[in-house]
Amino acid sequence: MSGIVGIVNFDGAPVDRDLLMHLTKSMSFRGPDANQTATEGQVGFGHTMLRTTREAAGEKQPLTLDEKVFLIADARIDGRAELMQELSVSDSTLNDAELILLAYHAWKEQCIDHLIGDFAFAIWDANERRLFCARDHFGVKPFYYARTRNEGFIFSNTLNTLRLHPSVSDELHEPAIADYLLFGLNQNLTSTTFRDIQRLPGGHTLSMSKDSLTIRRYWQLTADSANGSDKNCVERFQQLLTSATNDRLRESSISVSMSGGLDSPSLAAVAQDLLRNDRGSSIHACTNVYDKLFDDEERHYSTLAAKALGIPIVHLPADAYSLFDGDAADDLKQPEPFLISPLAAQFNGLVRQLAQNSRVALTGYDGDAFMTERPSSYFHYSARKLRINDLVSSMVWYVQTYHRLPPVGFRSGLKRIFRKEEPAIIPEWIDEAFAARLELRDRYRELSSETPLRNHPHCGALRALDSKVWSSLFEGYDPGSTRLPLELRHPFIDVRLLRYVFSLPAVPWCVNKHILRCAMHKRLPAAILNRPKTPLASDPTLHLVQAASVRCLDRFEVDPLLARFVDLNRRRALADEETADGRRASLRVFALNYWLTHSLRIDRTAREVLAQTA
Repeated sequence: MSGIVGIVNFDGAPVDRDLLMHLTKSMSFRGPDANQTATEGQVGFGHTMLRTTREAAGEKQPLTLDEKVFLIADARIDGRAELMQELSVSDSTLNDAELILLAYHAWKEQCIDHLIGDFAFAIWDANERRLFCARDHFGVKPFYYARTRNEGFIFSNTLNTLRLHPSVSDELHEPAIADYLLFGLNQNLTSTTFRDIQRLPGGHTLSMSKDSLTIRRYWQLTADSANGSDKNCVERFQQLLTSATNDRLRESSISVSMSGGLDSPSLAAVAQDLLRNDRGSSIHACTNVYDKLFDDEERHYSTLAAKALGIPIVHLPADAYSLFDGDAADDLKQPEPFLISPLAAQFNGLVRQLAQNSRVALTGYDGDAFMTERPSSYFHYSARKLRINDLVSSMVWYVQTYHRLPPVGFRSGLKRIFRKEEPAIIPEWIDEAFAARLELRDRYRELSSETPLRNHPHCGALRALDSKVWSSLFEGYDPGSTRLPLELRHPFIDVRLLRYVFSLPAVPWCVNKHILRCAMHKRLPAAILNRPKTPLASDPTLHLVQAASVRCLDRFEVDPLLARFVDLNRRRALADEETADGRRASLRVFALNYWLTHSLRIDRTAREVLAQTA
């Protein structure tokens, strides 16, 4: 994990070193181990280092091998042995930044086709006077950029660092605000809450010279070929899950965000096996639990999993927090409003606990999306493709396993056929002029409609990949939000693993995570293996809204900017909202106001100082 920032003046003007140093210093929380800058005429890179792999012990960035091509990266490269074989190098002590730069020297911009892992990097090629940038396949690492006056270009993995540049205004991007109020997050993966700052989507590259800027999608998920017996399928899955986890360890001490479900205990078990012979290694787990607010079984099942694995676990009582609990000052001070959650204090408390034991933590995200398909979707797919043997065998498996007739989706199909299109209803408290200016009713109708993905055996997983939630979730995990020297890693979000899962028949392997349950058969207790997917027993916000302290969420000091977007006279009291969607939408009004008041202007003093040096 590192902080990266870069300035390129395509008009040839030299980079202001003082400005670059100030921008780099603003990311010190991301990387306390080293802080370095380098300038070469019109180009300047800044880097703050957090060493989270063994190979990074002596790593220094910005990096160059020939004084012509320069790299800056926040990166963990997976599949290192395979990449080194392709590069014909054998030095296992090479750090990940060196491997990226060697790949660029070998393949230029096509190097991205040889890299896997979590990364955001930029390469300045002085020979071609071109900047090449890339963000990993799933967008785990953030990458933001902006154009500045006099043909300048700046980028960083930390949004607030870009805001410090004197040429970047605080002007808001209204469509992003509208999306937040309607959906809870920005629906445009290329934009941010700020008019001047753009976001490079996951799985994309950016190539820029003085006369051109090209953004290209370099990756889409495709399936590997999967043949063989059931035993071979499970063994191959185990191998890939082990490789994905091993690539994300690379340290002796790790933390695990471990619930009482199947996903995170499975990863803890794999990590424990990998570290078993590593003297001095340790694994610590923690999770949030509800003991008083409502009946919840997470404490019981997470304790059961931890005891079976011999891993210490800390249970954090989520009951102790209120909505928008501000006891920790930075929890609600976020770069963008969608990162301000009503339950942010619970999440940040969990992340702080993870950071106490390690610089690296594993999560079980998102086994649900990729290993939980609707059987009816697969039955329909097989029938349409006339794969009669697959259809019959999958139905037989379902009957034998669940002792009931297989679902065929007849009722839901009728509902889709006869469903009348409902008018687009947006919250009545949205300012009318704002709604008209952005044509929000049409936008709401368009973005609320679900795109049919019926012609694929893994349509649920495809829908998850297309979801706009990923970017916001990963940025919520990122130190740009948590402000902690902790890197959260997600072994299920692995290109190799997902390619293989996509190649498997959805029935049986992706019904109720059947493939994972088979793989963990001898590793986890039966109570965990047989536990069905269990959502939280109740909605915490519903219970917390009933508390007397919630009144502050209805009566708050209003920021003048809020009136551009919200008519508070038409907003009901939070306790009067009858639906979960209504409560969540109403809470976003408070969150936006808080963000406008406490986060929008936090950098103004620093910016004025920088403007004097620019």
